[in-house]
Amino acid sequence: MKLTGQRLVVMGGTSGIGLATAHAAIEAGAHVIVAGRHRDKLARAVDGLGDTARGESIDACDRDALDAFFARTGQIDHLVIAASGGVGGGSFATLARDELARGFDAKFWVQWQCAQAALPCLREQGSITFVTANSARMGNPGTSGLAAINGSLAAMVLPLAHELGPVRVNAVSPGVIDTPWWDRHPEALKQRIFEQITASVPVRRVGRAEEVADAIVFLAGNGYVTGVILDVDGGMRGASPG
Repeated sequence: MKLTGQRLVVMGGTSGIGLATAHAAIEAGAHVIVAGRHRDKLARAVDGLGDTARGESIDACDRDALDAFFARTGQIDHLVIAASGGVGGGSFATLARDELARGFDAKFWVQWQCAQAALPCLREQGSITFVTANSARMGNPGTSGLAAINGSLAAMVLPLAHELGPVRVNAVSPGVIDTPWWDRHPEALKQRIFEQITASVPVRRVGRAEEVADAIVFLAGNGYVTGVILDVDGGMRGASPG
């Protein structure tokens, strides 16, 4: 899918799925603006992207900063929101309300306000792509908080597609993807989870960030797709529990 000459903003684009999306969009011909909080990570990311990318250091939790960023940026064709906090997992019986609220602040509210702040800059036939997660539509114990966060994002996609059209609104729903997100876990736990996924999903492996990025670029580039949540999970959602 070609994005030749189009301008694409990736919020949370300094690592993982966001950074892979920046690379894929550039390969498709886009000019990319990568936004992230950490200046050192941002500098490394932009250095590896080449001349058709630039970086902006921004705290996406700060609405005033977001408004100023999009005012500076001017018209864009596509917005990809890959920001993810990863907080809010754990047993429902012991999950603290404050912990879940932090999870909503770090992912749901960040993605929500990024999309809202970008609206004045999006061209009429442009697009917004959210990055949710398949925890929203799985029955895994210990993920009710994550399901609530990602499910809230997913629930907005179809109503926003109708409300904001002809701007298109879609989401990708990744499964277990081998990205730095997993580095917060002990290596032994990470490998055990990856082995369980490899044994249970039809494709018999965990996913790669580049595969999610390809799906995002497809959604941005196809002008007749809107209101869609695209699973990129190796068949995990339909896998047998055993």
